Amino acid sequence: MPDSQPQRRRRRPAVSCTLCRQRKIRCNRETPCSNCIRSRNSTCEYETLPVLPHRSRESDRDEASITTISTTAPLQDMDSMRNRVTLLENQLENALRRVIRSTPPAPSTAETPVSSIETADSRIGGTFYIHHGDPALGQSPNIHRSLTHKKRMYGQSHWMNMSVIMVQDIAQMIDGQARDPSTQDFSEKVFSGMHKCKRIARLVKSQREPPWPCSPTPELPPKNIADDLVDCYLRTFESVYRILHIPSFKRTYEAIWVTEGDPDSTFLVQLKLVLAIGATSYNNNFTLRPSAMRWVHEAETFLTNPHLKHRLGIQYIQIYCLQLLARQTAAVGEDMVFISTGSLIRSAMFLGLHRDPAHLPARTLYANEMHRRLWTTVIELCLQASIYAGCPPLLSQDDYDTQPAGNFDDDQLENNDAIARPETFLTQSSVSIILRRTFPARLAIAAFLNNFTSTGTFEETLQLDSELRIGYKALRDALRGFDSNHGNLPSDFQIRVVDTVMNRYLCAVHTPFFGPALKDAKYAFSRKTVFDTALKMWYAIFPASNDFGSSSSSGTTSPVRDDLQRIVTCGQGFLRSAVLQSILMIAVEMRTQIQEDDGLSPTPLRRDLFAIIQEAKSWSIWCMEAGETNVKALVFVYLMEAYTKGLAKGLGKEAIGRSLVEASHNALQRGMVLLEGMMETEIPNQDQAGLGSLSLNDLTPEMLADWQSIQIPTGMNDPYGYDMMNWAFDQTEVQNTWLF
Repeated sequence: MPDSQPQRRRRRPAVSCTLCRQRKIRCNRETPCSNCIRSRNSTCEYETLPVLPHRSRESDRDEASITTISTTAPLQDMDSMRNRVTLLENQLENALRRVIRSTPPAPSTAETPVSSIETADSRIGGTFYIHHGDPALGQSPNIHRSLTHKKRMYGQSHWMNMSVIMVQDIAQMIDGQARDPSTQDFSEKVFSGMHKCKRIARLVKSQREPPWPCSPTPELPPKNIADDLVDCYLRTFESVYRILHIPSFKRTYEAIWVTEGDPDSTFLVQLKLVLAIGATSYNNNFTLRPSAMRWVHEAETFLTNPHLKHRLGIQYIQIYCLQLLARQTAAVGEDMVFISTGSLIRSAMFLGLHRDPAHLPARTLYANEMHRRLWTTVIELCLQASIYAGCPPLLSQDDYDTQPAGNFDDDQLENNDAIARPETFLTQSSVSIILRRTFPARLAIAAFLNNFTSTGTFEETLQLDSELRIGYKALRDALRGFDSNHGNLPSDFQIRVVDTVMNRYLCAVHTPFFGPALKDAKYAFSRKTVFDTALKMWYAIFPASNDFGSSSSSGTTSPVRDDLQRIVTCGQGFLRSAVLQSILMIAVEMRTQIQEDDGLSPTPLRRDLFAIIQEAKSWSIWCMEAGETNVKALVFVYLMEAYTKGLAKGLGKEAIGRSLVEASHNALQRGMVLLEGMMETEIPNQDQAGLGSLSLNDLTPEMLADWQSIQIPTGMNDPYGYDMMNWAFDQTEVQNTWLF
């Protein structure tokens, strides 16, 4: 029976060409194949199979229950499809092989990529990784884009990038002295002395830190002290960065002292932050530092409460802004403020502060103006944190449309029908409004410096310089244009802070070209701008040289200082970084001027510049008298002074190296005295037992050979997990380096 006969299997698909199949010879399956080429056959053809229609999975499943005879054809179709795919793959492979053989190899134009990372290694500084510009992004490879040291990356706006210029020479000379047998013992004593200073500093800081979490308490200082601290805050930071509504704040503040019962816990946190910030300018030596640190920790505990939804509002943003300022002034995790500003700006956006009140439901004049004031402060803090940390601002003008606040005094906001004052009338918000006008230019500079995709060309630098100078001139005209007959004039503090802020950005935008300008005259404008702005920042903070007395340099007494000088001496943050930036730039410029002199006789030092270096020594001593435990700033300034003196005298590298080691020893001796004074007043006697009364000369390398194993850990009670007193460098990892 035909139906009972087994179905004949289909032949394998033909993959040889027609001619080779007819001759029954091996075909290499190319087009044309080798046999057709030898026989000069004009055509080399392959059998083409018909394309079968697409079959869906559903139809296959539906036909699965049909008889075996009816499924034979679909199975044959599937085999045919597989054969067709195999044939097409073979033809494509052959075609590609022919193209590759017929195409000559193109000459290679790509050069071997040069590493954009330069490594600078020394014993005193550790390992620095200098990231140069990437030509693929349109950047110049001669420009430092960023710097990596230990666990941190520092963008172009951070003063650390320029410190390498000065430190590399010093590091090489001191390393040479450490290897020289004649000076090796003395050098090792200096290294050991630095470790002793570190050990004392860690003890002092661990004693200051309150336990974590640090729950808010109702305790306040006596009212007379609290009154002074509130006044210190209101006349300094609040006069530039508007956060509070002063009349309502004062009413609630006064009620605390006359009302029985516990005060509102949220306002108490806000008040303690005001006291902590005011404590920085309360006196020369920051005697309230332990209290200020505790108040900051209490506020941090309040802000980290996971159940914050019911607290979100204007007062929450006020507390957050105050917390960021207080962390910098009290040196509590100040290096990590950039991270926290991200949470601040997102909280503000969550509440809608980035939208102008004109686009929101109608509210009172008070609500609208506080809305605008707070948004201005939020973006200002975020921008300053970007410059201070050397990180991208992560903010653009497209992210908000909130307009600057109106020119109102605070008491006007309590009247819903109040009219804004004229621009020539100074109000409590005038300085903040004027500074806000320069925000777009300063934001562009922060993005230009710290965004890794920025091309960073010199032409862009000049353009940003021009835009900022236009805004700076308008700002100066506005500050000088207030009519004293219709109101007060800006305070000395306001003018000097605004001047420092503007010069900090102007200095920063030219800083990437400052190093190349020392060797290439085409960047001379950047060199001049950096040097001029460094001088202006220094003299804005320390207007008269007679502020520095010889008594302070000797460490006996300190002269009376004003609010701004106390803030940069007792606190940390953006304003203090301006002092460090100016000292560094002035020192590098003075060194370069000496090296550029081609006279035969020793180069005379510029007295004005050298006086600043000596004044910087006094300032670094002031900082330690106010409780700074990091001796590195003191050592660094001593080294710069010795280095410039040696260059001016025409000394050789060996002689300068010896003077650098001696300067380090003198700085450490001075710092040791100050640290031991802190230890005696802040650490119980039982905790001092392990330190003894060793001097620098008593220390040997063997005594501290196992230094890492005896370090007292820091950060155990620190919610930020970071060394809060470190003004530039990560000290959480103890290494064999001590300058950085």
